[in-house]
Amino acid sequence: MTSRVRPTPAEGLRMGTPQGRWVLLTTVLGSSLALLDSTVVNVALERIGADLGAGFTGLQWTVNAYTLTLASLILLGGSLSDRFGRRRVFVVGVVWFAAASLLCGLAPDTGTLVVARALQGVGGALLTPGSLAIISASFAGEDRAAAVGAWSGLGGVAGAVGPFVGGWLVEWSWRAVFLVNLPVAAVIVVVAARHVPETRDPAAAPGLDWTGTVLVVVGLGGLTYALTAAGGPAPGPAVWAWGVAAVVALAAFVAVQRRSRHPLVPPVLFRSVQFTSANVVTLLVYAPLGVVFVLLVLQLQVVSGYSPLLAGTALLPVTVLMLLFSSRVGALAQRIGPRPLMTSGPLLSAAGLLLMLRIGEDASYPLDVLPATVAFGAGLTLLVAPLTATVLDSADDRYAGVASGVNNAVARAASLLAVAVVPVVAGIGGDDYTDPAAFGSGFRTAVLVCAALLVAGALVALAGIRRPLRTAEPGPGGRLPVEEYAHCNVEGPQLHPREPVGSRPARGGGPRGPEPLEDQ
Repeated sequence: MTSRVRPTPAEGLRMGTPQGRWVLLTTVLGSSLALLDSTVVNVALERIGADLGAGFTGLQWTVNAYTLTLASLILLGGSLSDRFGRRRVFVVGVVWFAAASLLCGLAPDTGTLVVARALQGVGGALLTPGSLAIISASFAGEDRAAAVGAWSGLGGVAGAVGPFVGGWLVEWSWRAVFLVNLPVAAVIVVVAARHVPETRDPAAAPGLDWTGTVLVVVGLGGLTYALTAAGGPAPGPAVWAWGVAAVVALAAFVAVQRRSRHPLVPPVLFRSVQFTSANVVTLLVYAPLGVVFVLLVLQLQVVSGYSPLLAGTALLPVTVLMLLFSSRVGALAQRIGPRPLMTSGPLLSAAGLLLMLRIGEDASYPLDVLPATVAFGAGLTLLVAPLTATVLDSADDRYAGVASGVNNAVARAASLLAVAVVPVVAGIGGDDYTDPAAFGSGFRTAVLVCAALLVAGALVALAGIRRPLRTAEPGPGGRLPVEEYAHCNVEGPQLHPREPVGSRPARGGGPRGPEPLEDQ
């Protein structure tokens, strides 16, 4: 396909111009492609299991294969975008994602579906970082915050509409959930080729940390396999050997990051107690989110007898609350500091989970489901924007992109491991998802475990988040205001747009001058 992209003006694109609108359309569709697929697949799990004859372990891997490759490769995807071109890597990711979606839609058995889902995660890792990076590199400094805000808001609308469309598709055929990605991807590729300018980071690292990437894939993959297999009947020595190998690989990853000239995760970031604490909070909070989004839709279908459409829309209040109030919570965090919100948010979400214990046979949506999901969503609304802002504010400006990437990867890894281990702890396995009594009992145990994790996250925030936010309102090309980081994707915190070098001043005062990361 011949590209007809008009060159970007020297000062950048402006909001309200035709090319600016095309760029926004492309990036919103791209990010929504990955977001909605992961959400809707949870709704389709019960139909997938029934059609392919999968046990609960197969359903776990249908979720985790995607999350594994996405979490492991998302940092590499950002580095590839900066080095080889943001539009190019974004388009490659979209095409890859579409091809993997086709394989998912045609999968004749669970094994093929799991492999295809892993390939989908690779595509997601290529396109997800590029979505915001394209906006940041393309728009003029004074319009950049407005463009990011529009991207976030439109993505929220897509997140709200997605469960309705997804539930309807699942009732028709679970395969349609994957096949619908193909025409959307085709639109993205055509529009990107004609209207999205190519940008690169001229100061991008000349090398890529392939050793670190391989180690994190082996470590997370081996640990996920060991934890999932541990719930099977009489796990053998091979299972524990995989677990040991995974721990060794992750330890080697830490050692490699300390010595690498181009680390995926710069160790200097963790000199900040605030940054480290925020990521521990992320680990403890996003672990239960992954579990709840999988098990609740199954509970509603298997135990309560809901249709896929109604089960898929049960969590709609979460999206609506975040869409309406996240930006206001971000502004509030700027005024009062993130600590009160990051402490109260997980506690309120934990209360929402305890209300979910009432969801059983013949559960009433307005009396049993709605109060629980509203409380759960209100807690997430209080948490997500302050958490993202804290991560960014704890790192020097030159590390903002990689800091948010690390936080996003931590969130997805937390969900990955929790979906593997919490059902094991709750005693859910085999064909339990076809037995209302067995699954209902396991669901109640899992909910209690998840509530405990959220309380632990609140305690870490109370103890470890000490500093107020230092993020200021930006001038042209400056750091974006906190409220612009609000978003409705609870799969992982929003990635910071990877801005071109020199587009914004460092906080230390001099041009791109470093600032010590140690907490004062």
